[in-house]
Amino acid sequence: MTKPADLPARRHRSGVKPSDLPVHQQRNRQDPLPELSRMSAETPLVEDPGPGINDWVATGRDEVRAILADADRFSTRPPADSPEDSRRLTQVGNPLQYDPPEHTRIHKMLRPEFTVRRIRRLEPAIEKIVADRLDVLERAGQPADLMRHFAWPVPGLVGCSLLGIPRDDQAELARNMDLSRRTDRPRKLVLAAANAFDGYLIRFVAQKRRDPSADDLISTLIREYGQDVLDKELVGFCASLLAAGLENMAGMLGLGTLALLEHPDQLALLRERPELLDQAVEEMFRYVAVVPIASPRTALEDVPIAGRVMKAGEIVSCSLLAVNRAQNPDAPQDDFDITRENNNHMAFGHGVHFCTGAALARMEMRIAVSALLDRFPRLRLAVPVGEVRFRPLTLAAYGVEKLPLAW
Repeated sequence: MTKPADLPARRHRSGVKPSDLPVHQQRNRQDPLPELSRMSAETPLVEDPGPGINDWVATGRDEVRAILADADRFSTRPPADSPEDSRRLTQVGNPLQYDPPEHTRIHKMLRPEFTVRRIRRLEPAIEKIVADRLDVLERAGQPADLMRHFAWPVPGLVGCSLLGIPRDDQAELARNMDLSRRTDRPRKLVLAAANAFDGYLIRFVAQKRRDPSADDLISTLIREYGQDVLDKELVGFCASLLAAGLENMAGMLGLGTLALLEHPDQLALLRERPELLDQAVEEMFRYVAVVPIASPRTALEDVPIAGRVMKAGEIVSCSLLAVNRAQNPDAPQDDFDITRENNNHMAFGHGVHFCTGAALARMEMRIAVSALLDRFPRLRLAVPVGEVRFRPLTLAAYGVEKLPLAW
């Protein structure tokens, strides 16, 4: 079998503008374009002539599941110009950028800490965080921006609580993390914020190594694995968890709330039947598809799939938006239905790289949505639907810029 180190060099294609994006990366607000449904039904695996790094695009459910489930023939390491660059770009400690057996070792460490039973320990802390941020939202007065006062702070605070980051450090850490990922600020400022963010996590892990007595994720990993888990891996765990948790969950809280408000019949049904909360949350994850594309996969050998042959070294992009939303070419804008049963969405991915934090994300959404609706029985948009602004499609996680609400 071809190993990642033996892959041919890759040439990056950059300078992509939103208007240049292919169909599988575009949306009409929350909806996929009708063309994506036709692509998924008629040509579920196509060669990608676009300006990105991909050679192929998979939009069919069977094709996407097959690719994401096959860790033997597809690598998830970062695509690069050479194998050496791929290793250099890999974020140490980020499970999404490792293949087995390295991924197996890291996943074995993290998995016990993210089971439903272990995550339940965080429930009281999450409930308090949500209640506190709803107080802030209410004090801001009407109209208030859900994103600024609630959707962004909640997942950041939950992530810090999980890791054991002291409350006094959280605000500055969040600012540096946000600034380090901005593309609209001076490069010097962005680099300084990134260095400050990384420097803080290095010092934080070192302190935990000296005293791992607390009941948090990093302390637990140090106690259980000692020197078998490296400090740089722990720093990578922290960085990837904070970044993914913040952007993905902020997007989910904003877009999920918007989906309810844009479907008043479903919102009324949820208020009437609160026992539907779990199904409603799963429907939000499916409908929103906040992460529209799984991390790229590189073929490690020639792979026959959907009547085509993907050559070793070629890169495929798997559209989670297509799998979750583009189900019927004759009705591409499928219904938002909180009573949907057997909701086999792939919002958390599939295969060995299925989202480690899925149980935490589900708990966060359940607590946040329930508390938001309980606090504000007359919750509604404070602007016309058409004035809600969405984040750029070029970002890894989709979302709204601002969501002005009244109650």
